[in-house]
Amino acid sequence: METLTIKIKDNKALKLIHDLEDLNLIQVIGSDIKKNTTKLSDILNGSISAEQADNMQKELKQMRNEWERNTY
Repeated sequence: METLTIKIKDNKALKLIHDLEDLNLIQVIGSDIKKNTTKLSDILNGSISAEQADNMQKELKQMRNEWERNTY
């Protein structure tokens, strides 16, 4: 068995490494590399104001109502 040190240049490569680890093909050694367990909702939380969110919800509701109405 060989031990290699690699430098990750892209998050896609990191995902591949984690996939290889999940398949028990490699073992990641070191505490530097951790799986990304952050949910997208946590990342985006607070990215828009409550007022903007309310306006978007109103527009979405209006669009849905327009979609449902009879056009014939």
